[in-house]
Amino acid sequence: MREIGPKNPLQILLILLVLAYAAALIIAPIYAISDGAIERGWQPIKATLQDDGVQHALRITFEFSIIATLLNTFFGVIIAWVLARQRFYGRTLVNALVDIPFVFSPVIAGYTMIVLFGRNGWLEPTTFAIVFAYPGIILAKTFVALPFVSREVGPVLESLPIEPEEAAYTLGASRWGTFWRIVMPGIWVGVIYGVVLTLARSLGEFGAVAVVSGGIEGKTETATMYVYRALHDRNRIGAYSISLVLGAVSVLILLVMSLLKWRLDRQRG
Repeated sequence: MREIGPKNPLQILLILLVLAYAAALIIAPIYAISDGAIERGWQPIKATLQDDGVQHALRITFEFSIIATLLNTFFGVIIAWVLARQRFYGRTLVNALVDIPFVFSPVIAGYTMIVLFGRNGWLEPTTFAIVFAYPGIILAKTFVALPFVSREVGPVLESLPIEPEEAAYTLGASRWGTFWRIVMPGIWVGVIYGVVLTLARSLGEFGAVAVVSGGIEGKTETATMYVYRALHDRNRIGAYSISLVLGAVSVLILLVMSLLKWRLDRQRG
């Protein structure tokens, strides 16, 4: 597609408004967090990051976010495949249910998990705990980031011609071999883009995790929950330090997303 530059003052004004809007929502918060974190130098930040409770919060945040991303990648590709390649009764309902995490309040989602898996809950497990434990954190992160992989892979999958797959089946290829050699090369950019979005959403989740895990310091407290507690404890340096770490990761994810989006647009075009 040929790019068209601004030709009149109104178009230039709209571009400036977009840049100002982006600066207010992205650049200003990043600057505020960075300035607050290094207000007293780097030593307080180093001391915060060396704290055992902080390291534990960061570790479970990244580990459980990666687990949630792997789960959503596996099931997201399956969901996208079923919705794109299969026609069945109730398909419209399934397609709508995939988007529930977009409109469902994370706090309500966390409370729903307590109702289902908590003490005397409808599906209370007998051998291990889900609520106020690690499985609850993974479940919450998985739920809130569920749609991203399927919604990124689905349009790409629907745009692929089905004839090469049918030809592979005719030649005796297995379904797994066909998917890996014929389909995957066409959707891998969408998969990676969905993975990046899923990871970003999982890392930043607060509401559902705070409710279902209880935020037990040193046990089920994640990085976002540590920031919340540090603010209440008037530990500004601690809150700013962890926010700076999460912000740096977010900026890195944003750069990866921009690169993948450019690659995906080229592939779709």
